[in-house]
Amino acid sequence: MEESYANIPSSHFVGSVPAVVGEDKKTTNQEVPGANLQIFPPNSQGYQTLSNPTDEGGQQPTNNWKGLFSISSYTQYFNVDTDIVLNRLISSLYPTNGDFVSNIDANPDLYGLVWISTTLVFVIASLGNCATYLMNKRSDQSTSWVFDVNYVHVAAGSIYGYALIVPLGYYFLLQYLGSRVSLIRFWCLWGYSLFIFILTSVSISLYLSHLVLH
Repeated sequence: MEESYANIPSSHFVGSVPAVVGEDKKTTNQEVPGANLQIFPPNSQGYQTLSNPTDEGGQQPTNNWKGLFSISSYTQYFNVDTDIVLNRLISSLYPTNGDFVSNIDANPDLYGLVWISTTLVFVIASLGNCATYLMNKRSDQSTSWVFDVNYVHVAAGSIYGYALIVPLGYYFLLQYLGSRVSLIRFWCLWGYSLFIFILTSVSISLYLSHLVLH
């Protein structure tokens, strides 16, 4: 009798739970697909998308459209010293020698475009008022002379428009024709080429003042 009870499977006992054991033990690991998340808050380079660590190189794609409005993006174009600027100013007076273009190709900058254009604006505005003063002094000395600030507006619109829009037009034209050119190099060439107009304006002003006063 005792032997018959001993041969009863344990799964037939009251309250027992039969164990379910498969032939092939498999572990179910649920794989979470790589989520397309974004880091917040965005850094100076825009939003960054989290990529799968198994991607090649492990580099995260970034959106650099905000670099257009960042001042730090343009610091590389002002990284010039006094010797480089003087060399390019002197070379711009002799453009046919070929040194002018070769000096700019290595490291084009926007320093000349900004400061030469700004200097030329104030030189033209000042010499324009100086010319009106000399003409007023020679023709009718009884009337008082007044400084005309409109010369600054006219000079700024003319010089900045010529220095920025004309190279931009040539750039798009050459891009349309299939040539690969650099807009920064064009602006650098136009900026330093305006240096001769400063010397010319001062020379003409001195010559006219000599004629009027004598």
